[in-house]
Amino acid sequence: MQIHNLSESNSVLNHFLAQIRAVDVQKDSMRFRRNIERIGEIMAYELSKILPYESVTIPTPLGIKSTTAIKDPVVICSILRAGLTLHNGFLNYFDAAENGFISAYRHHPNNDDYFDILVEYQAIADIDQKTVVLVDPMLATGQSIVAVYKKIMATKNPSSVHIAVVIAAPEGIAYLKEHLPSNCHLWVGSIDEKLNEKSYIVPGLGDAGDLAYGVKL
Repeated sequence: MQIHNLSESNSVLNHFLAQIRAVDVQKDSMRFRRNIERIGEIMAYELSKILPYESVTIPTPLGIKSTTAIKDPVVICSILRAGLTLHNGFLNYFDAAENGFISAYRHHPNNDDYFDILVEYQAIADIDQKTVVLVDPMLATGQSIVAVYKKIMATKNPSSVHIAVVIAAPEGIAYLKEHLPSNCHLWVGSIDEKLNEKSYIVPGLGDAGDLAYGVKL
């Protein structure tokens, strides 16, 4: 798996990452959502640099311009519900993209710290021979992303697969390396220190879904 850690070089991305982490700033849910969306826009721009392009000619009012355009159709797929804000950022840049939405969540059958991943609702465009961008703000254990990947790739053959996360734990990255093909691309806003005993990212930012949309029951 090819890893692209975007915070390794200074940019406005780090400014937005700092704001979504700050407890005094993230209390404003509208600002939190917008910052995640802007991070998605930055990630989409960086990802676009390695996509395949083709030559095209564009008629203008005064002549013809030769340029390039993205070759393969793009499908953006987000993991509900936290992925929606990041999804919007990617869609702002890949505005002609098709879309997909899939639910994956931690299920605690014994009401303790043990959990498995349940993948249920799925509504996704045909991804065959297309560029798939799977987005989820937090990469903790990596189990959700791998479960979703296996679900949507079971009968399809995309031209390329990109996974975009805002914050990742080393344990989650290691899990993806173990379970996903080597030609997958992982785009990361920041790689944090570790997972705690409840498998949450430290220092992280808290629950991205709750911060964006309110605390769930």
